Amino acid sequence: MKKYKYIAAAMLMGIAFTACETDEPDTSMSVIKENRTEPTELDLWLQHNFNKPYNIDFKFRYEDVEGDFGFYLVPARYSDAIIMAHLIKYLCIETYNEVGGTDFTRRYFPKMFYLVGEWEYYNNGTIVLGTAEKGRKILLAGMNYLTQYIQTVTALNHYYFKTIHHECTHILNQTKPIPSDYQFVTGTGYVAALWSEPPYSSGYVDRGFITAYAQHSYSEDFAEMLSTYVTRTEEKWKSTLETTNATARKALVQKLEIIRNYMHDNFNIDIDHLRSVLQRRQTDVVNGKIDLYDLTIQ
Repeated sequence: MKKYKYIAAAMLMGIAFTACETDEPDTSMSVIKENRTEPTELDLWLQHNFNKPYNIDFKFRYEDVEGDFGFYLVPARYSDAIIMAHLIKYLCIETYNEVGGTDFTRRYFPKMFYLVGEWEYYNNGTIVLGTAEKGRKILLAGMNYLTQYIQTVTALNHYYFKTIHHECTHILNQTKPIPSDYQFVTGTGYVAALWSEPPYSSGYVDRGFITAYAQHSYSEDFAEMLSTYVTRTEEKWKSTLETTNATARKALVQKLEIIRNYMHDNFNIDIDHLRSVLQRRQTDVVNGKIDLYDLTIQ
C-alpha cells in the first residue's frame, strides 16, 4: 500500500510539473493578434470631429457583427465614407447644434454610425435604407450608391438623410415615449408588413398617411411624419395637404401638431426652425458650397 501511494504521488507530481511547462504561453504562436491597422486621414479627421467632441463612433470598415446576418452585406467604399462623414456632420450634427444646442446633440444624437455598401433586400422587393438599435446606433446602407444621389436634395433625402432623421426620431422616442393619443388619429389604418402591397402601396395620403411606410405602425408613422416634414420644403408640404381630401388633411394636421408639441415640450426643439435650418444646409450641399472631401483638421 505504501508503495502504491508513493507511485501515485510521483505520478501526480509529474503531471503537475508537465502542466507547468505546457501552460506557459508561447507568444510567438499566439492566435490572438494585435490590431495594427494604421489610422487613415479619415480616422484622424473622425477622431477630431466625431469622437472627441460628441463621443460618436463612426465605423466605415466592414465588421460583420455590426450588421444583420440575415442579409448579404458588402463594405462601404472609403471615398464614399469620407463624403457621408462630411454630410452627417454638416446636415445632422451641426443642424441639431444650431437648433437645439450642442448639449442636445451630445445627449440625444446616436453614438454610433455603421456604413455598409449595399442595401438590405427583402424578398418582397422592399429594401432597408437604415436601422436604429437601442437608442445609440444607426446602420446606413447603400453607401456605394451615394455619388449617384448626391446631386439633388430629393434623392439625397430619399435614400439617406430622411432615413437618418427617421431613425433619430426613434431614438428620441426611446427616451421620451410617443404621446398615447397619436396612435388613435388613424388607428384603424395600420397594416404592418402589408404597407408595400396593393392596395396600400398607393393612395396612402388620402388615408391620412404621409408615406406608404407610415401605414406600418404608429411608431413608424410618427418617425415618417417628422422626418418627412423637416426634409420637405414648405411649398411641397402645403401642396401635399391641399391636394388630398378634408378627412386626410385633418388627420395629417392633427398628427403634426402632436409631434410639434412633443418636440417642443420634451426637447425644446421648434420643428419649423429645424426644417428651415436643414433646408438651408441641404441647399448649400447640392450647390457645392461644402467641401465633402477635405480631411484637414482645424
